[in-house]
Amino acid sequence: MSHQNSSVKSILFALVANLGIAITKTVAAVITGSGAMLAESIHSYADCGNQGLLFLGLKASKKGPDQNHPLGYGKAIFFWSFIVALILFSMGGLFSIYEGIHKLSSHEGLTSPYIAIVVLSVSILLEAASLWGCLTQINKVRHDESLWKWFLNSRQSELVVVLGEDIAALLGLVFALISVILSMVTGNPLFDAIGSIGIGVLLIVISLFLGIKIKGLLIGQSVDPEVSQEITTFLEGQPEINKVLNLITLQLGAQVMVAVKVKMAKVETVDQLIGNINSCEAALKKQNPAIQWVFFEPDVE
Repeated sequence: MSHQNSSVKSILFALVANLGIAITKTVAAVITGSGAMLAESIHSYADCGNQGLLFLGLKASKKGPDQNHPLGYGKAIFFWSFIVALILFSMGGLFSIYEGIHKLSSHEGLTSPYIAIVVLSVSILLEAASLWGCLTQINKVRHDESLWKWFLNSRQSELVVVLGEDIAALLGLVFALISVILSMVTGNPLFDAIGSIGIGVLLIVISLFLGIKIKGLLIGQSVDPEVSQEITTFLEGQPEINKVLNLITLQLGAQVMVAVKVKMAKVETVDQLIGNINSCEAALKKQNPAIQWVFFEPDVE
């Protein structure tokens, strides 16, 4: 539950920051006529939509099991994260590239470039604050892992997407600021168009990168190796179990399914064996509350 709270807080930070930035950049884009600024405003509105879809995914993932979905709807968050990462990112990126190419052939120059510089500078500060908020929430769940290792191992697709959004937004703002400054200093409006194209390419690259990461979760991925080892160690520490023969885990949003084959300690009756299995299942769920389903198979080596 704490993991999901971290996700909600990160999404809220990003939503508030992006909405304020989007409105400000839209006004500045109209005043200045900057293609890079327009691309950035569209990017910020797309990010607001992204956060809305992530909230939808979190809500859908809480739905309980039913006859058609006996393991629940936890993976719904992976689906919506994939949509955000691939579709909306790509659409924002393609629009930015289109806008930049259009400006290459017909650009009348910037009006009031200082307004654009001020707005972009303030937006960079706000986006940096959003990124800091996201990293603060990530630090609560990544423990001693490096940020890169957490990204590779994390099963929280919504946090991964928000981190990617914040990084893309911050880099995009920097690109836009540089392009506006170069256009103003050199008097050449082509720099602004090139900045818009650069923002689009950045969005598409990050979109594909995140899409590949989330695809693994969407098609069915185990818990991260550290958690898998913790489960094995815990089970082998139970007096009712001699050895874990095989362990299969499946990440279902915030919830986990465990299927385990073990060599049980010898008992005299079937009832004792069943009692030992039930005891181990209950202890495992208590040790890791994310585990909602345990399928236990006693066997011999």
